[in-house]
Amino acid sequence: MPGSVRRRWLAALGSAAAVLTIASPALADEAPAKLGIYFPDTTIAAGSDGKVGATVITSSKALLLSSVTVRYDLTDLAGKVTVAKGPIAGVGSECDPSTGTVLVCHVPYDLAFEPPGIGDIAPVRIKATEQAKDGDTGTLKVTLTASGYPGSYTVSHSARIRIGAGVDLVAGPEIKRSAAPGQGFTAPLTVSNSGAATARGAAAVFHNDYGLNAAKHYSNCTYVGDQLRSCQFDQDLPAGATFAATLPYVLGADTLAPGAKQGEILWMTPDEFADYQGSVGASGEAIGTPGADGRLSLAEVRAASRGFQADPDPGNNRTALQVTVAGTNSTDLEAIGASATGRVGQTVTAKVGVRNNGPATLDYVGAHGSVTYLDFDAPAGTTVVKPGPGCTPTSQDNRHFHCSFGSFLKAGDSIMLDFSLRIGQVLPNATGLVKINVPCRCDDGNTGFDRDTNPANDTAKVVVNAAGGGQGGGDGEGGGTLPITGADTGLLAGIGILLVAAGAGGYLLARRRRTRFVA
Repeated sequence: MPGSVRRRWLAALGSAAAVLTIASPALADEAPAKLGIYFPDTTIAAGSDGKVGATVITSSKALLLSSVTVRYDLTDLAGKVTVAKGPIAGVGSECDPSTGTVLVCHVPYDLAFEPPGIGDIAPVRIKATEQAKDGDTGTLKVTLTASGYPGSYTVSHSARIRIGAGVDLVAGPEIKRSAAPGQGFTAPLTVSNSGAATARGAAAVFHNDYGLNAAKHYSNCTYVGDQLRSCQFDQDLPAGATFAATLPYVLGADTLAPGAKQGEILWMTPDEFADYQGSVGASGEAIGTPGADGRLSLAEVRAASRGFQADPDPGNNRTALQVTVAGTNSTDLEAIGASATGRVGQTVTAKVGVRNNGPATLDYVGAHGSVTYLDFDAPAGTTVVKPGPGCTPTSQDNRHFHCSFGSFLKAGDSIMLDFSLRIGQVLPNATGLVKINVPCRCDDGNTGFDRDTNPANDTAKVVVNAAGGGQGGGDGEGGGTLPITGADTGLLAGIGILLVAAGAGGYLLARRRRTRFVA
């Protein structure tokens, strides 16, 4: 499937997450950290293989957790639902033998959070037994315990589990289109009911790349800006029938061209969509607001009946949308430098970065790539005591660093990195360099962004001089201001849980582009 599902929507995180307040003595003057867990409400089809879910764990601040244990308790549905260890999805776990309704899983790694750390752990499979019937409902209690700094923690969450009748919704075939930036096109929205029972309505969830804009905003669909998020249909879908509608799109005028855009349509029953809505929110995503251009209709059929419904085979619920971007439309990335004054022994902060002068927006979210790569060389007489996020040293003297950014940079925006420089010697006009669009120091030979329309501004200076025009002296922190150019929109780097394990190596991507586990 396209990476957009895992990238755009973290379907296991919501505002209902349980929260634990953690005191941080090292940062007593700041608000305390918050640790939370969440497990999505889940509707399961009777007679199916069940569904796999995982506990989402979040932290608002840097935090190291060890001896992490997750306890799943389905006693409320004893005899009707079982819980067992699921396939690896995110951070793996080791689980004690299940009693059928209670399963205890241990994460064999330390979890180090970089705020706002988000990641799913301890995957499990929840399955209905032969005694379960349509309409059964109960509560799954999830409890996480862990040791960490500065203490030990326990946090809990309750999720709703429902049993429904099986309805097999099947998405239409892959869609291929071609358009130039600013050009409109249409795409079909197709679903079939291949099961034996009538589906009492349906819902479609959309995971579209930036730039795949909706040309109309329908009242039974939701939107964030021009991004289509979902559509709900309340008519019955009889068994064996196929339904379709036509969706109008416009490719964003700031789309990088030539190139490609991807989208995906995921079909759900209305009950599964209700579960999904409960999972959207705290992940930074939004279900959006309804449009005002009338209703989008699949067919004229009346809705009916009671009870719950779920899809026993969700693997065929997706339609991929592939859009080839024609034409030529690139962008100018500009390096942003800085200047500072200070005395010997002082530490100053250099804000450097990259600005997208347009006209194209850079969107590498699907490929989990950085919009560009940056090399930082500290001015003579200074050393880096704290590099910017996503930066690693390339020399042993802490003066040269290689940096990556997030995967998205809108035309007109900037991404900034803070470098803390300690002044060991004040030299007149001591100059360092910032250079963007450099090759990535990656094992895969990634060369970074190579379509810059103005390479002349890919380098900027970092200049340090004596405070007040003199050589200065003394030790201590503080001093030194660093004016910059461009708007600071904040670092959009891929933040998430860092997985710390002695002797382990490699990178694992879990659900989202923005969640990265580093072992």
